[in-house]
Amino acid sequence: MRNLGLVPVASPETFEWPGRFLGLQRDSSTWAVFFGVPPGIVYDPMAEPDGKKDAALDAAFVLAQQDPQRGTEPARGTASVGTVELIALAAEAEGPMRQVSTAEAVEGRGLLGDRYERGAGTFSNPRGRGYDLTLVEAEALEELSAKGVELVPIEARRNLVVRGIALDDLIGRRFRVGEVECFGQRRCEPCSHLERLTRPGVLRGLVHRGGLRADVLSSGGIRVGDRVEALA
Repeated sequence: MRNLGLVPVASPETFEWPGRFLGLQRDSSTWAVFFGVPPGIVYDPMAEPDGKKDAALDAAFVLAQQDPQRGTEPARGTASVGTVELIALAAEAEGPMRQVSTAEAVEGRGLLGDRYERGAGTFSNPRGRGYDLTLVEAEALEELSAKGVELVPIEARRNLVVRGIALDDLIGRRFRVGEVECFGQRRCEPCSHLERLTRPGVLRGLVHRGGLRADVLSSGGIRVGDRVEALA
């Protein structure tokens, strides 16, 4: 592997990285693989990974490329069309998700009645992008169950569960869900926070399959059964 190397992290105790990195926990001599924001353990050679350890880090390393953008461009030109299988909202951060058959999207904010539409979500950022709407593939949740980690779709804590479309193909693209135009910002990676609210194995099982974060570009309705399709 060329143009790759381990880069030390200057402040490991506050480090957050939406990908895998090596971390050395305080009072431990064993390096573990961390992932997500906030980070959780996805592999510890001395223990079963459960994502629930919150020990402070004494050191951390990231594997970096000479050109970090190389090979990370999202796919273009997808013609796939999916459907909405489930719509879920939570009024408060960490609050219970409730399933609804229809939802009203508000431009620049999210789904009416959801914690992120009110700016009250765990990761809400008034100056950030990609916090309006979250989606996840039904197929990814089924694959997680096939690995022995049962997760009811609403427990994924994403606003929309969709089927038949590769969400990675929508990163950096406009797409439509029902009446609503959206823009795919980045992957909605799993994190230790999601695993705490669900069960062990979710973090490791959903690495790079946690879904999509998107902006809402126009107001309108979304219903179960609506089409999800990329726009030219």
